[in-house]
Amino acid sequence: MRAGKASRTALRVAIRRAAHQLTDHPPVLDDPIAVRLIGTEYARDMERAQHLVARDFRAYMAARSRYAEDHLAAAVAAGVCQFVVLGAGLDTFAYRNPFPDLRVFEVDFPATQQWKRALLAETGIAEPTSLTYVPLDFEHRTLAEGLASAGFDNSSPAFFSWLGVVPYLTRAAFRATLDTIVALPAGSGVTFDYVFAPEMLTAARRAIFDRLSKRLIDAGEPLRLFFHPDVLEQELRSAGFSDFEQADTDRLNELYFRDRADGLKLSPVRIGMLATAWV
Repeated sequence: MRAGKASRTALRVAIRRAAHQLTDHPPVLDDPIAVRLIGTEYARDMERAQHLVARDFRAYMAARSRYAEDHLAAAVAAGVCQFVVLGAGLDTFAYRNPFPDLRVFEVDFPATQQWKRALLAETGIAEPTSLTYVPLDFEHRTLAEGLASAGFDNSSPAFFSWLGVVPYLTRAAFRATLDTIVALPAGSGVTFDYVFAPEMLTAARRAIFDRLSKRLIDAGEPLRLFFHPDVLEQELRSAGFSDFEQADTDRLNELYFRDRADGLKLSPVRIGMLATAWV
């Protein structure tokens, strides 16, 4: 992301989540805030996001958020009372949070948070008292420092959602974030998505990856970090996580798209996976 500018990819993700609410019934992710947040300014983009060619992206954006929120619900049931959304963008969980005792911390670049809060104000979406914004420029402050200044309790377990972020990081930044999470008490956890190492991809999948990569470079947000699933497990084990799982397209289809009347599901085109790790 270019310094001082809001994330363009965050907007694209939000548009697809909103289109999912209008197009796919029942929605995999029930998010009534999404359409309100996008509003009418992006009507043309919303229409394009509902086209068949955009269906797979739409389904994936909904499924990855649902997957993270399902793990969060399990963590809350086990006693976790803190939820950190890393690279929050236009994520809407905090504004439809069903857990009265859950504190939510949204971490993102200051420019992206300013843009989001302006959109919320324009559409009349209230900022809940359970939410704390953590504007963070990683060049000047660490995640641990940013959270501490926002009132985050390091002595209490927390769950982290880290969607759409890892592929844009350096390996050092990825490891630093894992170190921050694994230093928290047992019961803490994180869900994130990652992109496969390009050499793993078939020719057809590599062509899709190359097109996506070019668009992101043009947007000023190039992909930088890739993993083989086995290498990722080694990273998580080395960081000190006690347990972890990975969910591929087949698993997500089994969880969220089985027996749908509209036939919505993730296509066989796979360029990445979801992972969850627990302290």
